[in-house]
Amino acid sequence: MIGYKYLNIYAFSPWQPEPVPSPCLLSNLMKTMPLQTLRTPLAKALLSALALVAAAQASAQGAGAWPSKPIRIVVPFQAGSATDLLSRQVGAGLSTSLGQPVLVENKPGAAAMIGSDTAARAPGDGYTLLMSGPASMVTNRFLYKKLSYNPDAFEKVAIVAVTPNVLLANPSLPFSTLAEMVAYAKANPGKLTYASFGAGTTSHMAGEFLRQAAGIDIVHVPYKGAAEAIPALISGQVSLYFDTIMTALPQVKAGKLRALGVSTASRAAMAPDIPTIAEQGYPGFDIAPWYGIVASHGTPPAVVSRLNTEINKLLNTPEFRERLVATGAEARGGSVADFEAFVKTEVPRTEKLVRQAAIALQ
Repeated sequence: MIGYKYLNIYAFSPWQPEPVPSPCLLSNLMKTMPLQTLRTPLAKALLSALALVAAAQASAQGAGAWPSKPIRIVVPFQAGSATDLLSRQVGAGLSTSLGQPVLVENKPGAAAMIGSDTAARAPGDGYTLLMSGPASMVTNRFLYKKLSYNPDAFEKVAIVAVTPNVLLANPSLPFSTLAEMVAYAKANPGKLTYASFGAGTTSHMAGEFLRQAAGIDIVHVPYKGAAEAIPALISGQVSLYFDTIMTALPQVKAGKLRALGVSTASRAAMAPDIPTIAEQGYPGFDIAPWYGIVASHGTPPAVVSRLNTEINKLLNTPEFRERLVATGAEARGGSVADFEAFVKTEVPRTEKLVRQAAIALQ
């Protein structure tokens, strides 16, 4: 039997309560209890229970002390980019609610892989976050033979926002609606072209999604960036292009481009008069740049939960939502489980698009 002197150490004696066990007390018990006693079923059960309690207490204490120093948000794109600007807005809000500076660290390059790798290699202590997106979390795994990081290892925190894209057409073409464009494309296979700001980018995936959904033959023309794609569309070098609503609207209002549909499931707050592609006969069409906060692998669940709560509070602030809309973005939010489910849905869908588009691995 286990003697009372061992039980008393660990607060299991009803007449002599002791503090909650700590890892050091657990170690002392194992040292002082005879080996033969340790091997009994009761002792094994007791030690297992004590270990769980000690671990839970240590975890709670660690989370309770967080944050005790500045937090960094790694941005895998250059300063001034849409991802960078959004990250700075989120960082400012979190800095206020958490009581610690939240700093943005730009690590651009290699299709978001440099920044993603930086965050992946950081300790899972809640002090390194990544403003992730389609490239870092989904697309890169299908475009590159080998990644230096595991996208699935990140701890999902919250989807922050999405930037609706709009399908644009050169106004000189003989159609003004999506239905007319599809009819024209079917009557003239291979004649229409669509631009993107690079193979595997969101604009490319949206064009490929449309090609497959509508059953049309349109030719992909990749450019090095939006700065090249827009002039090419305006000049008539290409026929179609998916671009962000913020960039597209001035050109549409000036009559230089024609808007055929929004790529998200719901209409864009910045341009509610433009119908979605989904409502024009393509249900389920929902593809656009999105932004989500993830943490390094091993970040305590309590810290992830706290971050999720604070981000959702921020996203529900009218002032913050208005600032997002002014930049062409729209708040999302939701639970950790929502984010995880979203990525699980995006991975197989993107894999199918990449394979059918026959994009060569790099």
